[in-house]
Parts: sequence; structure tokens; C-alpha cells
Amino acid sequence: MTPPRNSTAMRDIAHALHPYTDARAHEANGPMVITRGEGCRVWDDQGRSYIDTVAGLWCASLGFSNDRLVAAATAQMKKLPFYHAFTSKSHEPLVDLSEMLIDRAPVPMSKVFFANSGSEANDSALKMIWYFNNATGRPLKKKVISRLKGYHGVTIASASLTGLPNNHRLFDLPIAGILHTMTPHHYREGLPGESEDDFATRCAAELEAMILREGPETVAGFFAEPIMGAGGVIVPPASYFPKIQAVLRKYDVLLVADEVICGFMRTGHYWGSQALGMEPDILVCAKALSSSYLPISAVMVNDRVYQGLADGSAQIGTFGHGFTYSGHPVAAAVAIETLKIYDEIDLLGHVRRVGPVLQAGLRRLAAHPLVGEARGMGMIGALELVEDRATKRAFDPARKVAARVAKACEAEGLIMRILPGDGIAFSPPLVITEAEVETVLTGVEKALNTVAVELRREGFALV
Repeated sequence: MTPPRNSTAMRDIAHALHPYTDARAHEANGPMVITRGEGCRVWDDQGRSYIDTVAGLWCASLGFSNDRLVAAATAQMKKLPFYHAFTSKSHEPLVDLSEMLIDRAPVPMSKVFFANSGSEANDSALKMIWYFNNATGRPLKKKVISRLKGYHGVTIASASLTGLPNNHRLFDLPIAGILHTMTPHHYREGLPGESEDDFATRCAAELEAMILREGPETVAGFFAEPIMGAGGVIVPPASYFPKIQAVLRKYDVLLVADEVICGFMRTGHYWGSQALGMEPDILVCAKALSSSYLPISAVMVNDRVYQGLADGSAQIGTFGHGFTYSGHPVAAAVAIETLKIYDEIDLLGHVRRVGPVLQAGLRRLAAHPLVGEARGMGMIGALELVEDRATKRAFDPARKVAARVAKACEAEGLIMRILPGDGIAFSPPLVITEAEVETVLTGVEKALNTVAVELRREGFALV
């Protein structure tokens, strides 16, 4: 049914250009208009409620209705609604949040730089790497390696780091100097009979070969998510990062941990770096930093990197990078309150209790005829859908099987995130209860059954 002409949906179609959306399909079908949220649920303009199984965009860690965060924003708006951090200016929320992040860092860090999104933070980290090497007398050491299927953002530089085709097509990306090594996905990339440890060894060997081919004197940094998020919720083998880091140290390549999704308990550890054995030189975080109630992100750098940046700024007379809203006092105040809440409610303990319920449920669903692999850790996971479980043969992308499952999930009161390669993601608000997790798993199973019936009618065997 076509929405009424003056409805929010019709006005949206007339005026809004949406991210990650087929604009022509949007013109025909219109948006789902979300009007309010409470806990892990949101409501659309038709009064229907849904559990948001990906916390918006992997980010609303405390759900959609935390009064303390509203109060923190209100109080700061009344006291100091805006000030900047340029030219040695500061304010208490920026200082307090910087201290809190340094105290919580997974490895010793020296300084914190603030931005407004994960994309901006990763863009800033890349610029810092270039600046650092110029300042330390290594002007050729500028190339940066990330991974196929990695996701690091959508600015020109961070989208170049991202290893997903749709972030490059028609945008003339990636830019020069950005390289992509293999995806650490044993299910898809492992050779017949190859163990996960041997696969990790091969990943590290490919990285080393790339560095040698390019010239170690030209390779400056390696960007990696602890667990790949938007590229498929890909959990690397346990030995992957120790082997990768041995290569990076051998050739003096800085490691950037992109903790935009994994940071703040998502993996069952405070940082994904702790869960996967990473020891980053630079750490980027966002999303759950403020439970996404206001935009804020951060880049933490170790002392070696900081000293290079500081020396460079002394040579030039300034560190010529920053954003009007870097460390915005209201966003920082909300982030401070968010971190306090995490500590006070023992959110890490909660994730460690409820996360295994989610992971066990995903492994149960791995037996479904549509599911090739269930994977995840803590409160993040995915189901990869396949046409043939024995051979891992994927569906023809034109079938849009994951999109069909997501649509069937909406009928069960669930909002899902579709992943590349016919996957569906799970990354609910971290405050979700065990009962709500079971509701999600039951609804997903019903949706899988619905789509399986449809596909069998279309001639698929689905053994």
C-alpha cells in the first residue's frame, strides 16, 4: 500500500538520500520509519515493535532508552554546550574522558585524539602514520595494508582501507598506497585438510611476502579489526594475530586495532584486542564509547607514536589536523557517563553470562539446512547461508537469500543486519537479557524455516 502523501515515509522518499541503500528501490518501497525505542526494542510508525538484533549499527550498547545518558547530555548542554580543542584549548569532559580511556587501554597508551565517527578516527590514524614517518625521517615508509573484507569506514582514506567492493565501485577507490591482504576466514579460505593454525601461518606468510614485494622501507602500517564486523563477523584463528604481529615487528610496521565494533565488551573482553591477542600501537574506538547516543570517536596512540607526532608539530609549529567537534563537551560528557555505567552495572560480567547463550544458540542453528557456518564470540555472531552445506556452495547473489531471511525476521519482530555473501549478523545491545536472546533465536529459526520452504518450492534441495 502506498503511504499517504504527507506521511513521514513519503516525505523521506521525496527529500532524503540514504546511506547503504538502493535509491531506486527506496523510491519504490520507502523506509521503515522508527519512532521510539526502549531497552532492546524499537517501534515503527505503524506501532510494530522489534528487537534490534544489531543494536542499530553494532553500537547502541545500552539500548535505546537510558535516562542517565540523557541527563548527562542535558547537564553539559546547560554548563558548556560547545567548545573546541584547537590551539591548546581544553575543557573538563575532554580531559576526564582522555584519562578514562588511557586507564582502560588494553596496552600502555600515551595520548587520546578525538573525532566524531569511526571513519574519521581511522582516517586520522592513517594521517598520523604518514606524519609520524615524515617526522622521524622515513619519508618513503607510507604504504598501509588492510585486509579483504575488512571494514574501516567511508571517508576517502578509510573507505580505501575498507576491503569491500561496494565501498570502491564508482567512487574511484582505493587511493594509491593502500594494499589488501587475505581474509583470515578459515571456513572460506582454508585449504582442504589445512588446520586453523596452519592457515594462520599461511596468512602471515602472505603478509610477509607482500611487505617484501613492496619493500619493507615503504610499508608503514597494518589496520585490522579484532573480529571483522561488516565484512562478515569473521573470527580469525587463535594464532592469527600473534603470527601477524611477528611479521609486523620484523619490518617495523605499526599495528592499528580498529575497535569501533569490538571495543567495550562486545567480545566478552573489554577490548577485542584482549580477546584476540593484539598489541596495537594505535587503537581506534567509537560506537559503544557513548552507546552511540551522541557521535564521538577516539584514537589512542602509544608513546613512540606520540613522540613522533610531537616532534613533527614542533618542527612545523602545529599538528595541523583536527575537527571542529573533536572532543565536543556534550558528546564527551555522555561518553564519560557511558563508561561509568559500564563499570557500575558490571556490563562485562553480564556479557560473559549472556554471550554464551547467544553463541550456543547460533551453533544450534548451524544445523539448519540453510546454514553453512555459525561463528562469533561474546555478543557478536553471524550465520552464513549456503545452498549446499557439504560443498559450502553459496547461493546465486541474485536470489538475495539473506535479504529474504531478514524480511521474514521482520515478521517475527526482529530487525537484522545483512552481511556480504548471504550472512546475517547478531550484535544486540549488550544489556539484552537471556530471555530476549532466546526470543531472537526462536524468531530467526522461524524465519529460516519460512525461507527454506520457499526455496524448496523453487527447486532447491537444501540437504
